[in-house]
Amino acid sequence: MAATTSDAGTRRDFLYVASGAMAGVGLASAAWPFIDQMNPSSAALALASIEVDISSIQPGQQVVYKWRGHPLFVRRRTPKEIAESKAVDVNSLPDPLAENANLPAGAPATDANRATKPEWLVLIGVCTHLGCTPTVSTPQMPEGDYGGWLCHCHGSQYDTAGRIRKGPAPRNLDVPPYTFTSATKIKVG
Repeated sequence: MAATTSDAGTRRDFLYVASGAMAGVGLASAAWPFIDQMNPSSAALALASIEVDISSIQPGQQVVYKWRGHPLFVRRRTPKEIAESKAVDVNSLPDPLAENANLPAGAPATDANRATKPEWLVLIGVCTHLGCTPTVSTPQMPEGDYGGWLCHCHGSQYDTAGRIRKGPAPRNLDVPPYTFTSATKIKVG
């Protein structure tokens, strides 16, 4: 029995589909190494969370750690710094939002929403203007008008809660996700 024209077309269609499927599998197999290399390295994954020992930080002192390739400011605030921060009217701030990864997006930038425990302030130390690293104000070296941080590049000034008060920075310093695992340890990330 001889093959009809419709049978030959069906076989041809099958060969086209099978060839196309094999080409697709081959292309995906060849592309996978390029796609997989975009995943974070093991070194980056290791920095996804860190545990910080805060037992040696004195009142008024800041320690800088590295987290996800950025400076992480951990500051033990004095009672004076906490009182100054609590006295600020949130409605007078250029950025009235908390910018705290631990809270909902629209939370106001009150002192309580910026610091989980009033004495401890944990911030990502990257100026929200152009990504510079602001310097901290100390009694020995006052920086800016608000006792917090000053970005020397363009003059952005942050208060003792890391909120933008003056300058071109559009947002407050970001508060990363963190929790207190004990009285002397903070887990960030």
